[in-house]
Amino acid sequence: MRNISRRNTLKIIAGAVCLPKLSHANTTMPDGFYVPEESSPHLRTFMQWPVSPIVHPDRRYLGDLQQTIANLANVISDFEPVVMLMDKQYHNAARARLSDRVAIWDIATEDLWARDSGPLFVRNDAGQIGISSLNFNGWGNKQVHHHDGQIARKIAERLNIPLFNHGLVGEPGGIESNGAGVLLANESSWINPNRNPQSRAEITTMMKASYGAQKVIWTPGVMGQDITDDHIDALARFTDANTILIQRPLSHDPTDDFALSAVAAETILHNARNLDGTPFRLVHVNSPKTVRSKQEDFVASYTNYYVCNGAVICAEFGDATADRAAAETLGKLYPEREIISLNIDAIGEIGGGIHCATCQQPEKI
Repeated sequence: MRNISRRNTLKIIAGAVCLPKLSHANTTMPDGFYVPEESSPHLRTFMQWPVSPIVHPDRRYLGDLQQTIANLANVISDFEPVVMLMDKQYHNAARARLSDRVAIWDIATEDLWARDSGPLFVRNDAGQIGISSLNFNGWGNKQVHHHDGQIARKIAERLNIPLFNHGLVGEPGGIESNGAGVLLANESSWINPNRNPQSRAEITTMMKASYGAQKVIWTPGVMGQDITDDHIDALARFTDANTILIQRPLSHDPTDDFALSAVAAETILHNARNLDGTPFRLVHVNSPKTVRSKQEDFVASYTNYYVCNGAVICAEFGDATADRAAAETLGKLYPEREIISLNIDAIGEIGGGIHCATCQQPEKI
């Protein structure tokens, strides 16, 4: 059976879901804690080793996917420490693919999406650090998450740091933070009864509390057409406190809900304001016209890159012109970092990208 893209997963998930195991920490986040902007210095990167035969029934494809994850981890480890999470039974086989610079922690996983099921780190200006739990429930109970739903808690326990909880259910891949009080998110993956049955106002309040933020910019997104209900990080990213990179679709196809949502998001972001009332600087990158992969619903997102210490790791999809333009744009946005383009087609074929597969732990101030 061919591995299934995260858009097509919705057609076959019946009977494969675990109910959410919410991480009910006993404390809310104290004042002064916040999620820093992702380009601030990192202590390490966390990643997850994909192993579940329920999620990835094609064993040959799973091997290709694991190799792609290993390649990504090995590149990042040239710039900062990387920790790969997996059950101990997989350590020996994984070690053969991983650089010696990549540490392995015995924390069981099902899938690779560390951005969503991994820890969301927060810190304050006194140098204290914690994890804000978003109570990962498998994107609204669409995928098994017996292990993945426990990862944030287990890392908090291993690091002996507090786990904060404001009751919000969702995934960090569905929220962008500028590190200066402003969040960006698609409504489709948050104001959604499969995660949060509360009102938009209540969800906004929980989101701001979970991130230590003061404002949320809502864009529409697309509900029910992929497993994430359309995460913002495949479309738009903060590159600093005042700049947003957004990917433009190839055409304004009136039958393409994702293209229509992207156009609507660009209008909203053009009119959005930072906390001081100033407009954001919008920078655009165009989608590729062609890609190597023939997989249906392949995700070709240039905005789904990862910023690590000293480098930006981005995707290339086989369109030489678009790939080069995307790398050049990122080079201008991150002029002090090396730009490294990787073939991550195996990840794109199941509906994600480099950002989805990585999770940063910020350095203490």
